[in-house]
Formats: sequence, C-alpha cells, structure tokens
Amino acid sequence: MRNAFCDTLIKYASDPDFVFLTGDLGYNALEPLQKAAGERFINAGIAEQNMVSVAAGLASRGLKPWAYSIAPFIYARPLEQVRNDVCLHDLPVKLVGNGGGYAYGVMGGSHHAIEDYGILLSLLNMRVFVPAFKADIPPMVEKMLQLNHPAYFRLGRDEKPKDLDIPSYAPWRKILTGQGPTVLITGPLAGGLLGAFKNLPDAKRPNTWVLTELPFDAATIPEDFLKDVKKTGHLVVVEEHVAHGGVGEMMSRCLLLRGESPKRFSHFCAQGYLTGYYGSQDFHRKECGLSAENIMKEIG
Repeated sequence: MRNAFCDTLIKYASDPDFVFLTGDLGYNALEPLQKAAGERFINAGIAEQNMVSVAAGLASRGLKPWAYSIAPFIYARPLEQVRNDVCLHDLPVKLVGNGGGYAYGVMGGSHHAIEDYGILLSLLNMRVFVPAFKADIPPMVEKMLQLNHPAYFRLGRDEKPKDLDIPSYAPWRKILTGQGPTVLITGPLAGGLLGAFKNLPDAKRPNTWVLTELPFDAATIPEDFLKDVKKTGHLVVVEEHVAHGGVGEMMSRCLLLRGESPKRFSHFCAQGYLTGYYGSQDFHRKECGLSAENIMKEIG
C-alpha cells in the first residue's frame, strides 16, 4: 500500500500548500514523491516529536502537511505533540503510519501498532482511515485532503485476492452475501478472510462488511448493516487491534445506544503476545485467533 500511497500523493504534490515530512524513512519507495514535491519534501530525521510539532506549525500557517513514519513512531513516540500541538488546535495535520497491526513482525512490539486508533480516537478532533485494499487509497487521500481536521492514515499490505471483485469505495461496504452470520472487518486482513469466506457454501458464507473510517456513531451505521445483524442474529467483529478502544467496543456502545443488540456477539482482535515470542504478522494473527481458519471454525 505504501507505493500506492506515494503514487497518489504525487498527483497533489504540485499544490504549493502541500508539504510532506518523513522521519528518515521511505528509502527506495518515496523517491518519486520527493522529486515531485521538491523542497516541500522534508526529511525531519529521527526526531518524530519535532516533526509533528513542525507539521502543526506548518498547518497553522495554512499549509497541508503530511507526516510519515513507521506506525508507532507517528502516534506513540510523539503522542504529547499530537495531543497538544495538533488535536487541541484542530489542525489539519495528516499522520501516516506504515505497518499497522503486527505488520512489522519479527521487529517486535516496539514496531507493532495494535492499539493505535484506539489511542488516537481518544484525542479531540481526530479521524482515522484504515484502507482494506490498495484501491481504497486514492479516494481516501482525496477525502483526507478535504478534511480540515487531524487525521491518521494506517497503512498495511494489500491482501485482496486477485479474483475478488470489490465495490467502489465507501466507508462501509458489503462485499459478500450469504446465510451465515454478519461479519464486520477493519483493516487489510479483510483480504485473506474474504478469500476464505467466498468459497464457503451459501448456507455458511457470512454477510461480510468492510469498515474503513473511524469513528462512527449510532446515527451513521448503515441501515442495511443493521438489517443484516437483525436478520442473522450474530455479529462478528474482526480487527488487528486490541479490544480496548477498538471497533468491537465502538460497535457495542452504538448498538446499546440504539436499543439494539444481536443474540450473539463475537469479537476477534489482537491480544498482545500470548506465547511470549515474536514472529511474522501471520504468526501473531494466528496466535491471537485472527486466522481465517480459526474464525471460520468459531463462527461456523
């Protein structure tokens, strides 16, 4: 997704208000954007707190800054600056975190982002965008450019099966239809799950939705989604993020506010490091029960 993100931003780099800051990252990926933006492409060095404060200052003068790093280094290391300099002043700084969830695998917990949007959505004025597929990136970037508020863009890897057709971009999309439970997925792991679900017989295939923009509230949940939940009686939320502050908690609260609740609720989420070992992203997903095989077994 990082390359698609770079290609998309190049289209906007000629805007004199566009500024891109990187925390000494992007080698062999962001060079085309650097060339397009010229002096408005700034390597801020390994100084993420300063980079976020600089981005806030640029935004306060009417510029449109994007600040980029590995995910935990754009939200965890500079959290005070994100809170005080960006969010409290409601400045349109766009934070880009590469490698959401367990994407950085064996590099360990310091490089994982399994609590990122839960933390950031606790801050004032913040919005979060979590592309599920590479094709989501151009419409999301355009939407973020029009957004006059802070935003966080959580990038991962595109896992969409080649033979899977997806509808045009929308924050809520129904991808698969069946007679199974209603499944709501946030993040790129949607690709692998959809690839497994689509081969199930209709009687077991879940009604599968993908959610890519946060937060949402009780009034903005699509009626078609609520109808699916009521019809199937079983809501399953899947996310590569810890339970606290995640989509599962958000959805539970919204349903209660509406006076609605499914007969059965399942939540598959990141659970930290159950074995005490580090491994690939797939290893961590599997030990947390986020593999397609485990989810199909549990909801079948």
